[in-house]
Amino acid sequence: MPATAARNWCSPHADGFRLAVQIQANARKSEVIAVLDDALKIKLHAQPIDGKANLALIAYLATLLKLPKNAVSITHGHTAKRKLLAIAAPHLTLEQFEQALLAGLGA
Repeated sequence: MPATAARNWCSPHADGFRLAVQIQANARKSEVIAVLDDALKIKLHAQPIDGKANLALIAYLATLLKLPKNAVSITHGHTAKRKLLAIAAPHLTLEQFEQALLAGLGA
C-alpha cells in the first residue's frame, strides 16, 4: 500500500503517529479486519462497557506494534466507535508502522 493512500487513516505526528480506527466490540477475537477510506477497522474481544473496549484496543495495538501500553493513547472518541489515537513510536518509519498493523490482514 502506498504511503499516500494510507495517510487517511495513518499519519506521522510529532514523536510517532496518529491513527484513526473504527471499532467493532464483542468480537470472538481481536483483529484488524479492513482498511476503510479514513479508518482502520478493528474487531475487539471486549465489551464496550466501563472502558473495557478502550483498554483492549490499547493493549491490542501495543502488542501488534511491540510497544509498551503507555505509548498508545486515545485522543478523541473515548465513547464512540471511531477513535483517534496517538502512538509514540519514534523508532518506526511510516512503512514499518503500517506493516505491523496490517500484518494479519486477509490471513
